[in-house]
Amino acid sequence: MIQIKPVSDLRNKFPDIEKIVNRGEPVYLTKNGYGAMVVLSLEAYSRLTDGVEAALDNADLAAESDEMRYTHDEVFGGIRKRING
Repeated sequence: MIQIKPVSDLRNKFPDIEKIVNRGEPVYLTKNGYGAMVVLSLEAYSRLTDGVEAALDNADLAAESDEMRYTHDEVFGGIRKRING
């Protein structure tokens, strides 16, 4: 079940939020009735970002071993051509 709490609960009811987060569930915090942030466990955050971090590391390695560089116009011009047909 989605857990939505006011941001003041982070200060006032930290142990309750910690229990929810430690179960692997995110807690969505609101401020003045609007979404403000999400609290995740470190493990949940790692699951979300590890793939991205690995892809960025691979891209850095590939860039180090290749002298080819593209300009902004070359990259985004090619993308625009693919999108627009």
